Amino acid sequence: MSNDISSDAGGQIKIHPAVDNGIPPAAPNFSGGTLTCRCATDPVTVELASQVAHNHVCGCTKCWKPAGALFSQVAVVGRDKVTVTANADKLAIADTSATIQRYACRDCGVHMYGRIENTAHPFHGLDFVHTELSRESGWAPPEFAAFVSSIIESGFPPSKMGAVRARLTELGLPPYDALSPALMDAISTHVAKARGVLQEA
Repeated sequence: MSNDISSDAGGQIKIHPAVDNGIPPAAPNFSGGTLTCRCATDPVTVELASQVAHNHVCGCTKCWKPAGALFSQVAVVGRDKVTVTANADKLAIADTSATIQRYACRDCGVHMYGRIENTAHPFHGLDFVHTELSRESGWAPPEFAAFVSSIIESGFPPSKMGAVRARLTELGLPPYDALSPALMDAISTHVAKARGVLQEA
């Protein structure tokens, strides 16, 4: 990964365009908006009928990232709040073997939403979306950084990981090498209940 992708002219680590210059807060009573792929003609559009939750930047190699971004930015929303409103025929699953079935535009490559079909999965019922694809402002801001060490798998130099974690902390995005503690607790709670070893959350 070249330095022009991971840092700006002043040497500052670039995380994602939506957070590099500060993170705007959520708008009160925000009720959703439209995501649009990057196609100049006949774009895919997806309507989200509510605010998102657990927004974060993610270092994994599966999530879609815009050009020049070291991390993706992804949030979740109830799958019942997600509706493809235009050019659904352009969508195809990016990796059918992945747990999250990411529906991408075949022309521009942008992931419009990711869906988990396994009903036993802790996050079944939630779709994964990229709010940066919306022209509306007011979405819930990212709260943490997940799978930070995974950027090494994209070719990022391990020697610069300290600088990445420092920058994330500076931005107010606590860095984790899995998900946030709250989400990891939710996963373990789901597993424990499924195994019958936990009756109360």
